[in-house]
Amino acid sequence: MTSTIDLQKLAHDIKLWGQELGFDQVGITDCDLTDEERRLENWLHQGYHGEMEYMARYGLMRARPAELQPGTKSVISVRMNYLPPLAKIAATLDTPTQAYISRYALGRDYHKVLRNRLKQLGERIQQACGELQFRPFVDSAPIMERPLADKAGLGWTGKHTLLLNQQAGSFFFLGELLVDLPLPTDQPVENACGHCTACLQICPTGAIVAPYELDARRCISYLTIELDGPIPEDLRPLLGNRIYGCDDCQLICPWNRYALVSAESDFLPRNELHTPDLLALWAWDKTTFLKVTEGSPIRRIGFEKWQRNIAVALGNGPTTEAVIQALQLSLPHASDLVQEHIEWALRQLQHRQNTENKKHARLIRCIYKGLPEHA
Repeated sequence: MTSTIDLQKLAHDIKLWGQELGFDQVGITDCDLTDEERRLENWLHQGYHGEMEYMARYGLMRARPAELQPGTKSVISVRMNYLPPLAKIAATLDTPTQAYISRYALGRDYHKVLRNRLKQLGERIQQACGELQFRPFVDSAPIMERPLADKAGLGWTGKHTLLLNQQAGSFFFLGELLVDLPLPTDQPVENACGHCTACLQICPTGAIVAPYELDARRCISYLTIELDGPIPEDLRPLLGNRIYGCDDCQLICPWNRYALVSAESDFLPRNELHTPDLLALWAWDKTTFLKVTEGSPIRRIGFEKWQRNIAVALGNGPTTEAVIQALQLSLPHASDLVQEHIEWALRQLQHRQNTENKKHARLIRCIYKGLPEHA
């Protein structure tokens, strides 16, 4: 079959078709991820995957796409920008009464959006070839999407382990289409991180333990999304008001000065999730949570973990009677997991209130005695 197909022209057409379907960039690579196998083994050996057992379950298959989809000869890698207009990242992080949700999760579930477009791309290639075996992936199977995108020339792997692009930063989704055609491949681009270590320094929990090395067990995205049990107490104060994911390492990255706003309407923020008040979210019942998060990636963490995360954020925020009362009223009806985090939040708020009261009393005594405030 391939002897009658102009593969160079087909590769060119695939990129045009991908752009027509809304992808911001399309690259092509082979299936060889041999260089990644040792890095993957070392990462798993360190236990950096935490409770994400699926990361270890498939072993080196993650670095062998042809084993995942027999017959695969090429990988078509795509990216799609997701940064919403008026993202308000820094403004929300600086407002402790508001909840911060990673910007990728404000709109429709990207898995569905990209997978549907990749399926359409596969069908279009199939029509052009007359025969084609293909399979789309969007963060949904044991496949190393970032190394594949790196090889396909969509960008380079930054020190925070995310893919970076000189013209678009890092606020984009990745997807893959595995095909049984030996398509001409694109060349990787040069790593342009240089001596910058801003992402390592900004990480609230120190999860980027070394350049290009992430300990997921400390990552806020892992703690608020992947972790099923209690969030470690020593890390809870470091979460601030982040209740679903974290964008700090992207926010600080100099290359995101060039980040492009998404043209995809499905990724526009839902009003209830963009800059929500923490207490307003805490007032949701399970029915409201399921209704508002329908078709959203947030829904998969479930209502219990949603409450757990908000309880921590409330405990990290200002001490007010409204917050204390809301937490206390919820305590008897919460699950054991949520109760633990409510009780922690109340202790935090009480400790902060006691500290403020002592400072106030000391100030009054100093004024009364005519002493300087710092005496």
